[in-house]
Amino acid sequence: MPDPARSTTGVTPDLAAIYEAELPYVWESLRRLGVREADLEDVAHDLFIALQRRLPDYDPARPLRPWLFGFALRVASDYRKSARVRLEVVAAPRDTADARPGAEERLAAREARDLILRALDSLTLEQRAVLALHDLDGYSMPEIAQALGEPLNTLYSRLRAARIEFTAAVRRLPAGGEP
Repeated sequence: MPDPARSTTGVTPDLAAIYEAELPYVWESLRRLGVREADLEDVAHDLFIALQRRLPDYDPARPLRPWLFGFALRVASDYRKSARVRLEVVAAPRDTADARPGAEERLAAREARDLILRALDSLTLEQRAVLALHDLDGYSMPEIAQALGEPLNTLYSRLRAARIEFTAAVRRLPAGGEP
């Protein structure tokens, strides 16, 4: 897929093209960073508002997605600090039986995804960001260091700690339910 931000070298990238091409990535990144399903639309909107203000600063020589993830990290951090998020405790909705073929497979996939998201909740936001960018999105550590503006060795240490904590959380959390 062509990078919508790189197609306009020397000109401010087209926000509409970036939105159309990258909304699914932004949505999933925000989810991985701990934004609740019910709030994803609002938080994604906030991200694209912030992006619009900073779009002239984008360097088309750099990959777009790590830059977008930096916005996702900041917006998710603000979201997680809000009193509404800290005080409101929402139980994950329970799946209901599905009579269509393949319901068991969909339920197992949903439970696995929920387990991963609950395990990610045990990490700090900084650990989640590095783990998501590296292990889930496949970016190299130098790309992540550039996108987040952090020292490379710090990020390697953070990734190592995140993997240890994530693995421990997956082992201790019950599959298919609340912790």
